[in-house]
Amino acid sequence: MLSRIADSLYWFHRYMERADGMLRLMKTSYILSFDKMQASGMTWEPSLKIFTSLPKEEIELLKKDNAAALYYLFLESKNRNSFKVIITRARENARGVQDQITKEVWEQINQMYHQINQPGLKEKLAGPDAIITIDSFIHFSDQFCGISDSTMPRGQGWNYMNLGKYTERCLLTAEFTHSFFKKLNFNLKDEQDIIYWRSLLLALSGYELHLKNYSNQNHNYNVLQQLAFDKNFPRSLYYSLDRANKYLTDIAASNPVEGSIQLLRTYGRLYSSVKFADIELVEREGLEKYLIYVRKELNEFSRDLGRIYFSYS
Repeated sequence: MLSRIADSLYWFHRYMERADGMLRLMKTSYILSFDKMQASGMTWEPSLKIFTSLPKEEIELLKKDNAAALYYLFLESKNRNSFKVIITRARENARGVQDQITKEVWEQINQMYHQINQPGLKEKLAGPDAIITIDSFIHFSDQFCGISDSTMPRGQGWNYMNLGKYTERCLLTAEFTHSFFKKLNFNLKDEQDIIYWRSLLLALSGYELHLKNYSNQNHNYNVLQQLAFDKNFPRSLYYSLDRANKYLTDIAASNPVEGSIQLLRTYGRLYSSVKFADIELVEREGLEKYLIYVRKELNEFSRDLGRIYFSYS
């Protein structure tokens, strides 16, 4: 497979996963912004910090203004991580590899692109239809995942797409977790009620699972266990890295280029740092340090992957 094709497939799915994570965090932020008691302490601040490059002063102005925050995150072209910009980039990558993806996958991303560019969307986001609009795009995103899974052939293209998907998912989970634990200064013993963690768990589609699987009252530890090490939670660090490891191994086996063995070793060290870790180790070494390490290593892996397989200079 040409490096240009592999690069586009990898980033196509990274952008789609980023868009999906962004939608879920925006929905949670929007719903909980109407909680007058603010029991969860939820504002638009996490979304604005993760998906914009705004200075602190501007975030402070936007974080309690639903319409302004939603517009900046959803439609503002000056925001390089707005939903509209991300979907546009995803479509551009998909358009360049139409012969590598199915007609159904192309039609779905194309439909999302035209939907985000429809007239009157700004007014909908500023009015009572905002939550309906967000939900409609989440529905599109869910459909995209299902269509991709049911129509794409399991070849090299599928491997690159899913390597991008789970790389991005792991980064998002690490970012979300870092943002919410930062409010506690990463102190696991600063016990918070489940209401505090509800917003984070909802943003990662793990609230219902958490209520079913974690019955004791050690909420800080339970949340970290689920988001970092739960093998059955599809957005945990462990699960995301495990799936990415599978697709990277398949890529290296089918296309053993110079540097691929070293890339596998580098990734293996990161994977092992999550696979063989536990809460006690993380607490001893420091949660903030651990999450920063995971993000740093994953970003470095992505750069190395681009250099080795996509011919980046």
